[in-house]
Amino acid sequence: MQTTTIRLDDTMKERIAAAADHAGKSAHAFMLDAIAQTVEQVELDSEFNDIADERWKRILASGKTVSWDDAKAYLTAKSLGESPNKPLPGSANH
Repeated sequence: MQTTTIRLDDTMKERIAAAADHAGKSAHAFMLDAIAQTVEQVELDSEFNDIADERWKRILASGKTVSWDDAKAYLTAKSLGESPNKPLPGSANH
């Protein structure tokens, strides 16, 4: 395991110490957890964006989408506990 040095101003160091104490962790463990959470979030965001880009490419290639009115009606019904049929995609010009 390698060592990395980070420079913190006094205010940030105090904030980290207080937050770590509140979480019942050492400042070192607190910072490692914070870094791990941030890295994981960036990885999840990247994966999400990759999926969205792929789906957008498929939409552009097919030209088929679900209208906002159909999507909204479906989501509203689902939120009310109903079992509506999923709206079918049609032409992007509907």
